[in-house]
Amino acid sequence: MPSFATALCVWLKIGLLSFGGPAGQIALMHRVVVEELRWIGERRFLQALNFCTLLPGPEAQQLAAYLGWLMHGVRGGLAAGLLFILPGAIVMLALSILYVTAGELPLVAALFFGLKCAVLVLVVEALLRIGRRALKGRAALALAVGAFLALFVFHLPFPLVVLAAGIIGAIFPAAFHRGLHGGAGEDRPALIDAVLAAEPDRAARLARGARRAGIMALGLWLVPVVLIVLLVGGTYGDIAAFFAKMAVVTVGGAYAVLAYVAQDAVGTYHWLTSADMLTGLGFAETTPGPLILVLQFVGFLAGYSAATGPGGIAGGLLATGLTLWATFAPCFAFVFLGAPVIEKIQGNRALAASLAAITAAVVGVVANLALWFGLQVLFRDHTPLELGRVRLDLPVLASLDPIALALALLAALAIFRLRLGVVRTLLLTSACGLATVLV
Repeated sequence: MPSFATALCVWLKIGLLSFGGPAGQIALMHRVVVEELRWIGERRFLQALNFCTLLPGPEAQQLAAYLGWLMHGVRGGLAAGLLFILPGAIVMLALSILYVTAGELPLVAALFFGLKCAVLVLVVEALLRIGRRALKGRAALALAVGAFLALFVFHLPFPLVVLAAGIIGAIFPAAFHRGLHGGAGEDRPALIDAVLAAEPDRAARLARGARRAGIMALGLWLVPVVLIVLLVGGTYGDIAAFFAKMAVVTVGGAYAVLAYVAQDAVGTYHWLTSADMLTGLGFAETTPGPLILVLQFVGFLAGYSAATGPGGIAGGLLATGLTLWATFAPCFAFVFLGAPVIEKIQGNRALAASLAAITAAVVGVVANLALWFGLQVLFRDHTPLELGRVRLDLPVLASLDPIALALALLAALAIFRLRLGVVRTLLLTSACGLATVLV
């Protein structure tokens, strides 16, 4: 096996270069550890990826933790998972501070405005990408439409929609059973396969350590959260409870869960506005690490404007630490506790069908998010409409923002036609937003 120090350097490199969302991050990991270094075989990599896709939380970060555990046990899993998060978390913290201290300045506000217009297009692009992969068959399409209506028209809670989709998939596995990822193809010799062949008891030793670490991570996650909720309360109790709840419902990726974040963080707690949410997602798109780091931005703004306890920058820093802990500590628990039974999970047909159904519902969830973002970005005014249990937020057509529309169309051209990629597109629209102030 490579030394632990050598592995640390590789995981740090991946953490620093992990732009482009989960698809780009997984592709980067595959290129480094499977193709270039041949530490992990193709088949084992895909098995680990399938397992991590089943879990709540960012699958790319959990995949890094799983592969690190496979190579160097618990310390390897912790190192790989943490190094995947830390670079992006540091950058996100700096951007959050800049946003609350200088975000109202005209030049900075113009930069953020261009960013938000591009994010709308990125969500639409994510919707199309997920839809091509998930909508295989009439049942999947019907479930996606149902999820969209449940959220946009009836405003049902996001966890309820995901749970219902999983139950439907388990009841009707024939309608939803699809392989999440393709066959492994021809597996080339890899280092970890040779090590496991030479040490038949290695997997059992790793499993024992993983179970202990998983139980410990679960306790270290739940105990502080419960104490803060019961003893501290107020804004910070709400933050702890909210992000702990988010940690167990983030099935389907960051884009899916953002609809739920917007529903509660914006509409219920009023920690930030819909425009703030768009800015935070733009930050997450342009920084390394999982897109779910947008929750860190939400937590910072919640602590910054806290009505109870410390506020301002100090409150934002405290809330950032609390948010990161509540969001990512269970990710390690899920990986370590699930590692000993990975093979059993892979062979469970009902569970695989549940995941396929959830993935189909996620298309509807992301469609709801795209429409919600579009209404917020492109129109200045909205009119609520309520008909019984139906609640709609209709745009006032006369309030259409022509500059926002132009920037969104520019971003669409850059993404779909010119293929500029995420970072260059965001830079382009931010520069154009800045030009609208300077010209």
